[in-house]
Amino acid sequence: MHAIFVTGGKQYRAQVGDVLYLEKLEAEVGTEVTFDQVLLAGDKVGTPVVEGAKVIATVEKQGRGKKIVIFKMKPKKNYRKKQGHRQAYTKVVVKEIVA
Repeated sequence: MHAIFVTGGKQYRAQVGDVLYLEKLEAEVGTEVTFDQVLLAGDKVGTPVVEGAKVIATVEKQGRGKKIVIFKMKPKKNYRKKQGHRQAYTKVVVKEIVA
């Protein structure tokens, strides 16, 4: 069975055992997190969410992604701006889907 749920303003498709990299969650490593905004669970489609459905996952790691470089330049105007960014993420493993 698979499910589609919402967290951090994004939608994710999950099956039991899947490893997902989500937007940063305020949860300690090793704790369980529950996502109750389930849009689709198995053959049930929500309007907009499936009542009583939830996705249970375990937090495996908190981390930051690779650095990206933002470089802005305007030619002939002596304007150069270099900026870096690393996006925070939470790695979770899906344990159970309750439909």
